[in-house]
Amino acid sequence: MNTAINIGISNEDRAAIAGGLARLLADTYTLYLKTHNFHWNVTGPMFNTLHLMFEQQYTELATAVDEIAERIRALGHVAPGSYAQFAALTAIREETGVPSAEEMIRALVADQETVVRTARDVFRLAEAAADEPTADLLTQRMQIHEKTAWMLRSMIA
Repeated sequence: MNTAINIGISNEDRAAIAGGLARLLADTYTLYLKTHNFHWNVTGPMFNTLHLMFEQQYTELATAVDEIAERIRALGHVAPGSYAQFAALTAIREETGVPSAEEMIRALVADQETVVRTARDVFRLAEAAADEPTADLLTQRMQIHEKTAWMLRSMIA
């Protein structure tokens, strides 16, 4: 039985795309963790609104990490899955303190935009390789993160 992957994308292109998706996975997981942290620790007059909003956001991110990891696997590569791997790959700074609610919002806006930029970088690779499933996944991720950044930004405008 032949187990080689023959989906019309070269081994080199699949490796490059999977590497980019690994960075996106790390960014997404780190943003998930940060958003969950803020959900638990937000205080102040906007508590209820932000507590619920952050919960919706981290729930969506939890689904996203699974979709991204599964795409890496479909391309024939191993998905990173440890804190050490994510820390080495992510462009998002971890938060260990407890910022104010407004600082949380500002940090999450910047982080949502970071994820968009990572997705856009990988999109170029997927597009060049005619990898439509990855391009579709990336387009969806960019739309979600751009909308979330806009919604968060609107709370502090």
